[in-house]
Amino acid sequence: MSPERCDGILLAAGAGRRYGMPKVLAEDGRWLHGAVAALRDGGCARIFVVLGATGPAYRAPDREWQVSQTSGIALPAGVHPVWAADWDLGLSASTRAGLAAAAVPGLSTRETSEQTGIPGESAGPGMDDTLAARTFDTGNAAAGNSYSRNSGTESSTATPANHSTEPAELVAIMPVDTPDVGPAVVERVIAAARASESRLARAFFGTTPGHPVVLGRAHWAGVCASAEGNSGAGTYLRQRADMVCVTCDDLATGIDRDYPADSAL
Repeated sequence: MSPERCDGILLAAGAGRRYGMPKVLAEDGRWLHGAVAALRDGGCARIFVVLGATGPAYRAPDREWQVSQTSGIALPAGVHPVWAADWDLGLSASTRAGLAAAAVPGLSTRETSEQTGIPGESAGPGMDDTLAARTFDTGNAAAGNSYSRNSGTESSTATPANHSTEPAELVAIMPVDTPDVGPAVVERVIAAARASESRLARAFFGTTPGHPVVLGRAHWAGVCASAEGNSGAGTYLRQRADMVCVTCDDLATGIDRDYPADSAL
């Protein structure tokens, strides 16, 4: 029997005020590309990158997605950009946007991916391939039936057999600003979630909770309902005695980078 599929959600919507720029742009996009590689090589099928402060992703004339119209930083091939219009509400907004996008059936892992808009406003120049999500019904999120497809470009790349276009059973969520978290951490936490009855697991670095967080589909609506302000899945997970704590400090520090390396802080 094939293992339950896990998709990845990369939270990269923040303005990075303490860092001095949105962290999705850090080191010319190297954090972005490293985090996507960690999710992909750690076992995630579809990967959603939630953008916010930089504006919606931009489809360049060569059809390649860029982080924004002005950044010049390309998104990794095959990811699904997600636009969280209310990103300034905090981590809760980008978490809800990512989970809403992951609940959309019909998106494949492929070289040319649609952008998902949360909510479904016009995304601006270059956004002709948009799958708009106008409302998020948390009651239906676990079933993956909250959204309908508006438009999209057909891909010439076939979807691998183990990359179903239906919503995954699990999602692994991590932020863009933990650059030393690699695929071994992601793989370990996904394996722990698959082995647990709760389908809930979180990386721990010493006694400190970190990322990724892996959530079974039955928990997505609860996470969205409890997320508030700058708390994403944390509020929900603190209420759960059945979450598996996965020790990962032998693999990484898990420290999120809030300030530039040359900062005195």
